Amino acid sequence: MTRFGTGVRKRSKEMLKKGASRQAAAPFARRLVVMVKEPKAGRVKTRLAREIGTVAATQFYRHAAAAVIGRLSRAQGWQTWLSVAPDTAVGGPAWDRHVPRRKQGSGDLGDRMQGIMDWPGRGPIIIVGTDIPAIEPRHIREAFRRLGGADAVLGPTPDGGYWLVGLKRCPRVLAPFGRVRWSSADTLLDTVGNFDRQSVAFVARLRDVDDASEWEVVRGWSGRRVLPLALRAIEKDA
Repeated sequence: MTRFGTGVRKRSKEMLKKGASRQAAAPFARRLVVMVKEPKAGRVKTRLAREIGTVAATQFYRHAAAAVIGRLSRAQGWQTWLSVAPDTAVGGPAWDRHVPRRKQGSGDLGDRMQGIMDWPGRGPIIIVGTDIPAIEPRHIREAFRRLGGADAVLGPTPDGGYWLVGLKRCPRVLAPFGRVRWSSADTLLDTVGNFDRQSVAFVARLRDVDDASEWEVVRGWSGRRVLPLALRAIEKDA
């Protein structure tokens, strides 16, 4: 009986060690990070606010962001995180409490995105914003699929920027955000130029909402989690 008990204990310890090894490898995961700002008047969509008013611009941001987060966080295939600015708002009530959050940190947009790409853990990371109300889970799935054969993926916008950026982060984390002219017609080109010999893939071009004419196009559905099928035709013309 004593020998049998000793053998069982030995095998149990070996199984626990194997289980611990498997758990140690678990941090590999696909992560989608949504960059958000605290939806306070005067702090979000300031360019849009100059054309449609601060209240309307803030309401648009709040409702569009909540819809995008709800739509993407309930999809299968990745973990959704929020990267919140300012850091003091990370525990605030504005966002779905079921979606994990981290502080966005300081610096320009490139510094903050690089900070996200440097998060611990293994696996690809994709970053999106909240002012692209037409983002759907299918776009994110396609971006992760493209990362299977490329080092980076970008989703362009018609104004020369991009609504999505993702890195495979294997065998190392790249740093493509230096010397980029943000909020300009050269933002996408500058970022692509920072990749040396790494491969870059692209996904659908989507429109962001920065002025009154773009807001007029989306105002009827930007706060809805389920989007109209007609949007796919609009996407082809973006």
